[in-house]
Amino acid sequence: MDGEISLFLKDEAATSRLGEDLALALKIGDCLALSGDLGAGKSSLARAFIRAVADDDGLDVPSPTFTLVQSYDLPIPVSHFDLYRLGDSSELDELGLDDALDIGICLVEWPEMAGGELPKERIDLRLDNEGSGRRATITAPPAQTARIRRVLKIRSFLDEHGYHDAGRRFLTGDASLRAYESIYPEDGSRRLILMDWPRQPEGPAVLDGKPYPKVAHLAEDAYPFVAISNVLRGSGLAAPAIYDVDYENGILLIEDLGTEGVLDTEGLPIRERYLASVACLAHLHSLAMPRDIEVTPAHIHHIPDFDRTAMKMEARLLLDWYLPWKRGVAATEAERQEYLAIWDGLIDELEGSEKNLLLRDVHSPNIIWRPEETGIRRVGIIDFQDAMIGPTSYDLAALVQDARVTINRDLFEELMADYLSLRREQGEFNETEFLKSWAIMSAQRNCKLAGLWVRLKQRDGKPGYLKHMSRTLIYLQVAFEHEALAPLREWCAGAGIAASES
Repeated sequence: MDGEISLFLKDEAATSRLGEDLALALKIGDCLALSGDLGAGKSSLARAFIRAVADDDGLDVPSPTFTLVQSYDLPIPVSHFDLYRLGDSSELDELGLDDALDIGICLVEWPEMAGGELPKERIDLRLDNEGSGRRATITAPPAQTARIRRVLKIRSFLDEHGYHDAGRRFLTGDASLRAYESIYPEDGSRRLILMDWPRQPEGPAVLDGKPYPKVAHLAEDAYPFVAISNVLRGSGLAAPAIYDVDYENGILLIEDLGTEGVLDTEGLPIRERYLASVACLAHLHSLAMPRDIEVTPAHIHHIPDFDRTAMKMEARLLLDWYLPWKRGVAATEAERQEYLAIWDGLIDELEGSEKNLLLRDVHSPNIIWRPEETGIRRVGIIDFQDAMIGPTSYDLAALVQDARVTINRDLFEELMADYLSLRREQGEFNETEFLKSWAIMSAQRNCKLAGLWVRLKQRDGKPGYLKHMSRTLIYLQVAFEHEALAPLREWCAGAGIAASES
């Protein structure tokens, strides 16, 4: 075992709180072995853990003392073992410990009764009485220890900022390394959102000695998020207020804009909400935005350009990931050179396009519907840390060709027409140049996404994103309808990339 964590738990509530925190740290395949004398708090911790995973404080969690195991069909399945009455360690096979670990998390009380049958890569947590409270001692392998230390660091952050004993629940993760928690203050006030965004070590160099995030100008810390949020809010748009930030550790406590999205209960786009989102973009694109934003007295955020290098790096994902996955062989050197030369030509075509702040991912997962508000403030925007200065058409392409939901042709045409009408009403607007820019940015984004879905599966172990592939390729064909995209359309046809592929 590597790494030891020692915590003093002053009372039963602190024991339960540790169980809740551990529910945010453990993953499928983890085995938490709970040891300690009778009455040490093992069952209390296990009960709090299970209720946190279930997000149900009233869930009945009986002790499995006589049944030996109680299983819970939760978002992550949990099996609660109590081995106090286990006759022989060989009986663990009959109880299905290995099968339970394949699909979920196992909590094991009285692990000493299992002999050597528990996984070696387990988390050991011992509870011992200490004065009026308890001492929790946790030992685990490095990966699990790191996860546990992270959730405890977030707990310390909440304590430091006045949110003692706040309830925590997992909210969501995304395709990046960010994760989000719901924070429920003990006084019952409105829920807050916590963004968990730990700094990452630099990855391998991909171009000119730089790792991918630096080449593509992706945000690597919280400063850009805070900067852009402040600018958007100052421009009358609905972005979350920032309450507290730990820039060094990547922990942000922000406003909860609500829970409603822009999709109906069947996952289909709601016309009114997409039209309002289009109006929000039209307003944003008409504004003059600063390039340098003071975040703290010691830090100025300079909004980077969505430049040629970044555009080509993203478009290369189709070459580097999609094509080898689809064909079983990598692109030839001739194919690569021709593809990249086509993109050089397309980027040259953007020279005269309108450029302003683009948020990068304006689509359904990142839009909150706020029915109590009016006008553009009905649209809450929550993901913009990678904002750049570039062709404004990129954000419109992201919205009207939502990567995660099918926008049918009729709605697509209506959204495009509405945006163009709003921009014409604002004054000077080169519609012809904008539509060419839109087609190029649509193609660039969808080439990126086609490769990204494969990379998420093969490199990051997230195969679920492949369900969006067919839609992405259909959207790419829509971009190809513009005459400026003829070279790329022909290259894709020659490479065997068609809208019917999945």
